Amino acid sequence: MKYIDWKETDPQINLAFEEYVFNQMDKNESYFLLWQNDNAVIVGKHQNTIEEINQEFIKENDIKVVRRLSGGGAVYHDLGNLNFTFIVNDNGKDQFDFKTFTGPVVEALNSIGVKAEFNSRNDIAIDGKKFSGNSQYAKKGRILHHGTILFNSKLATIQSALKVKKDKIESKGIKSVKSRVTNIADYLEDGYTLEDFKQALLKSMFADEHLEEVTLSDQDLQAIQKLKIEKYATWDWNYGKSPLYNVKKERKCDFGLVTVLIQVEKGEIKEIHFYGDYFGNGDINELETQLIGVKPTEESLSAVLKNIELADYINGLDSKTLIDLILY
Repeated sequence: MKYIDWKETDPQINLAFEEYVFNQMDKNESYFLLWQNDNAVIVGKHQNTIEEINQEFIKENDIKVVRRLSGGGAVYHDLGNLNFTFIVNDNGKDQFDFKTFTGPVVEALNSIGVKAEFNSRNDIAIDGKKFSGNSQYAKKGRILHHGTILFNSKLATIQSALKVKKDKIESKGIKSVKSRVTNIADYLEDGYTLEDFKQALLKSMFADEHLEEVTLSDQDLQAIQKLKIEKYATWDWNYGKSPLYNVKKERKCDFGLVTVLIQVEKGEIKEIHFYGDYFGNGDINELETQLIGVKPTEESLSAVLKNIELADYINGLDSKTLIDLILY
């Protein structure tokens, strides 16, 4: 496995860097990346950005908002947070196998006397408090798995920058963000730094193999800058145009929060859009397109959905759940 220690802290360039390594670098190689973002909210691929952020706080505190390639929920990054990325070929296991990739983080913490565990669908926790959220993106036999590690992040800012939706609060009994997240620095001796933890993580990962560090060429860096300008710095990618709708439905499922916005005209679906913190590697636009022109009835929806593999678009979704969401 090749290692890239990326020093940039601009979230737009960093998301472009991840995509570039995934799509353009040698696909016969595996890569491990460590990187950090300065103040930013990173929203999931399928989310409606406006509904996830506290816009006034974001503006007042000069926090960048950037959409990532993978699904899941919005997260806040600052320089007290360390991000890690695995880019590997598909090993034939189930999609969204988070435990395989979070193992080295758990092992690294155990090696320095902190007991951590994989907890729920995509989190790592200490004493039941989350310090690492994870997400994945897959394409043509390659998997990008990335995660956050809260080392000494500003937890109060997380609470202020993000909107925590009411149904999440009700379903999890959340009183505040502070009560359910933690920094790993709180469990370490004074003076133990984020850089110390980076070295412990690398030692845990590469104990049995040679660590080959890769330096990107000027050509690579120019291509990453171009991708930033054309995609990750644009309003269209990071926010997108929220559609007009006359029906909004939202439901918390085991596999994530799903919101559907529907515009119905002359008894048929004219426009439909799905948002949420769910996971799914299929292009959600394909599912949306197949539902345009369909009458919003159980019979019509069932006829269309029986030929669609819904789990490709929203992992865990079945036709009954989708019909219930749209109609009831």
